[in-house]
Amino acid sequence: MTRASDPIRCETTLLTPAIPVSARWAFAVLSGAASGRLPSRGLVAVDGTLAGAPFRTTLQPDGAGSHWFKVSSALMRAADVAAGDTVTLVLTPLAETLEPAVPVDVRRALAGHGAAHAQWKTLTPAQRRDWIHWITSGKQAATRVKRLATACDMLASGKRRACCFDRSGRYSRGGMGPPEAAPSPEPAHGA
Repeated sequence: MTRASDPIRCETTLLTPAIPVSARWAFAVLSGAASGRLPSRGLVAVDGTLAGAPFRTTLQPDGAGSHWFKVSSALMRAADVAAGDTVTLVLTPLAETLEPAVPVDVRRALAGHGAAHAQWKTLTPAQRRDWIHWITSGKQAATRVKRLATACDMLASGKRRACCFDRSGRYSRGGMGPPEAAPSPEPAHGA
């Protein structure tokens, strides 16, 4: 995979999501200055290091002009860091979009709908990511089920993009931003 530009170095604090309360992962929000050096306000695939530990991910737009990403528990272990730590990030944007993870229910629906599956295979990774986001961003399970059926019908009819999708998250914040951060723990007495 080719790199699109020079590395971006910055520091950020690993945050814990408020929900689910027992999350074993964290997330990081880039500073406006670091995000401003990225090639897009939308999704950006990167190779990176977090406190020296390598990773590859797609940065998500936060709807406020910056980007964020989920930090897995495996990456935190590899970097020997925890939520609340300030870490150094080195990010190198990639020229190509990474293939998105396809949720199980989306895979099953496509497998059961031959024409939709055939169209899905012709889409770019960015188009697939948009469809997945549109399907999964509904707040209620019934909305997701309805969107999944609608997506299969639209794909089967030859449609390539989900309607009215704001990839930057700036105009329709629906699920694009980072999770709400849990409150920071109180400092220990005498610290």
